[in-house]
Amino acid sequence: MAALNRRLLPEGLQNRFSKLLTPLVNALTRWGIHPNSLTLAGLAITFMAAAALIKGHLRIAGLLILLGGLCDSIDGSLARSSGKATRFGALFDSVIDRYSEFVMFLGIAAYFITMKNYFSLGVTFLALCGSIMVSYSRARAESLGFEANAGMMQRAERILFLGFGALIHPLVFKLSLWLVAILANFTALQRIRHASIQETSHSDQKPAAEP
Repeated sequence: MAALNRRLLPEGLQNRFSKLLTPLVNALTRWGIHPNSLTLAGLAITFMAAAALIKGHLRIAGLLILLGGLCDSIDGSLARSSGKATRFGALFDSVIDRYSEFVMFLGIAAYFITMKNYFSLGVTFLALCGSIMVSYSRARAESLGFEANAGMMQRAERILFLGFGALIHPLVFKLSLWLVAILANFTALQRIRHASIQETSHSDQKPAAEP
């Protein structure tokens, strides 16, 4: 079970990063920035990243992908800090995150079409499928009562891999895309496996029927 919960980004590292962002979250709270506005800002930045990809500006796109991911990483903290955390806000954030990923992968696909690299275009499709299934498998599993936040390649990892890959070098970007394509789909399968283990464990714990 522990192996299923292992992530590429250790939880301790994520917690330290969140603490580093606390002053920024506090400043946004003082300025009265609404968390939904920050979520929409992340989407707008991702559109800009897609536009940069279409024009072939890979490093600029990488920087914008990371900036959009930063907005996504702190909008939840901002909601809690400002006392504006709601169920609708959580739904809004999740839906906008999915749109952001669609836009990002659209930009990546356009980049490879422009480069006439149709093999990498196919890898982009696999990465998009994996990203969708990571989110869907969790949503569907949790709707059925399973705990399903396990997996190696979650949204934060996808953003970091693709953002830094684009920022560093085109070859690194292609390698990052391959990793997302493989590990995102693997993560979806991890979540299915995780739900299966919970189902089996629950069945084993049921008392035997009386004769």
